[in-house]
Amino acid sequence: MLVKPLFRDRVEAGQVLAQRLKRLGINSDPVVLALPRGGVPVGFEIAQALHAPLDVLLVRKLGVPGQEELALGAIASGGFRVLNKNLIEQLGLPPSVIDGIAARERQEIERRERLYRGDRPPLPVAGRTVILVDDGLATGATMLAAARAVRAQAPKKIIVAVPVASREACEELRRQVDEAVCAETPDPFYAVGAWYEDFSQTSDDEVRELLERAAHERIV
Repeated sequence: MLVKPLFRDRVEAGQVLAQRLKRLGINSDPVVLALPRGGVPVGFEIAQALHAPLDVLLVRKLGVPGQEELALGAIASGGFRVLNKNLIEQLGLPPSVIDGIAARERQEIERRERLYRGDRPPLPVAGRTVILVDDGLATGATMLAAARAVRAQAPKKIIVAVPVASREACEELRRQVDEAVCAETPDPFYAVGAWYEDFSQTSDDEVRELLERAAHERIV
């Protein structure tokens, strides 16, 4: 597989996406929620461009026991789940097994929230325009879990924003949220990382640093 990257790195991707979002004329106290880790550098650029606060929203895949790379669903901050009911029925997984997997992943979400945010409370989203950001969408399952978690907190509007996505994932998200901005939808899609020159892993330290910078620049 040899494709021409669309973005140099996540910073450039965030800057491109920010310009697309600016054209929407968002004017109702927006808040940017990025999916760690890769979505945070993208979200930081958007938050800077829109003069909006930045926070994280944690989502974890629920892996099939013994085949963890196979997702039976996802869980987001607040315990909100998205489940692949067809796969669960096909594998004959009882609710107790799913609850056990979800409980472990919920603990990991809580651990990472403390790691990334420290003693800062989550940003309130009720009545605000929430921009959900990641570095790309392949299936869209984790973003769907994130959107449902945010919807339960009564935002005014939910916008999903990603630099690159499969057409199928982008179309599905458009049916689930108020607006989906996918800067690029290449076909065939391959994988998110294929469209970046530099898709090196974002570290926990980088996530923490960007959140601290965003919070500090909002205060001063």
